[in-house]
Amino acid sequence: MAPPSPTPSPLSPTEFSSAVSAITNAFGDPTRRAIYLFAHQTDGGVTATQVAEHFGLHPNVARHHLDKLSAGGYLEVAVERAAGSGAGRPSKRYRSTGENVAIEVPVRTDDLVMTLLGRALAALPPDQAQAMAEEVGEEYGAAMAGAMAGDTAQRSFRTALHAVADALSAHGFAAHTDKRHGQLRIINDHCPFGETAIEHPVICAVDRGMVKGMLKALYGDTTPAIDAARPLGDAVCITSF
Repeated sequence: MAPPSPTPSPLSPTEFSSAVSAITNAFGDPTRRAIYLFAHQTDGGVTATQVAEHFGLHPNVARHHLDKLSAGGYLEVAVERAAGSGAGRPSKRYRSTGENVAIEVPVRTDDLVMTLLGRALAALPPDQAQAMAEEVGEEYGAAMAGAMAGDTAQRSFRTALHAVADALSAHGFAAHTDKRHGQLRIINDHCPFGETAIEHPVICAVDRGMVKGMLKALYGDTTPAIDAARPLGDAVCITSF
C-alpha cells in the first residue's frame, strides 16, 4: 500500500507572488493580477462593485475580470442576497480558492495580439486612438467591399446595408439589419474582439470604420453612429444611420 501523499505546505509570500505573476503573465493582463491579489487578500471575498470602486473600473469590466478568474478556477463564486431582503437581484461574491495555484493557462497568439492592440490604443490620447481605429476599420472595410463578388455600383442603401451585415457576419460579428422608428440599423450579436473591446471600448471605432468603408464602396458616403455597445453594458452592438 502506497504511503499517503504529504500535505503540501503553504506557499511563502514570495512563492505566491511568483505564482500569481505566472498566471497573469499567461493572461497578459496586469489589471487581472491586481484584482486576483485583492480578492485573495480580502476576508470573505469581493463583489464586482467593490472591485470596480477599488480599481476605478466600469462595473462590467470588473465583473468580466472576476468571471474570467472564476472560469479559470482561480476564484470561487457564491451567490448571496442582502440580509433581510427577499427580493432584488442576488449578488456574486468571489473568493480565493486557496494559496496553491495551478499554472496551466495556454497562451493564444490572437489573445496576445489583441492585448497588444488594446494597450497601444490606450497609450494614445483618446481622440487620436479613436481616429486611428476608425481609419484602420474604414480601410479594411473598403478592401472587404472590393473583394465582394458582383457589381458593387448603383446599389440601393438597403441592399448595400444587407451586404455589409453579411460581410460582418462572415468576420465573426453575427450581424443583421433591422428598421426602428424609420431608421435602418446594423445589429451585431457578437464581437470578435472579445475582452479587449470591453477593456478598451475605443476599439468599437474599428466596427464603425468597417461599416463606413464598405458602405462608401457599395453605396456612397454615410455617417454611421454607434448607438449601443457591449463594452458599455448593452446587450448588443448597434450601428445606426
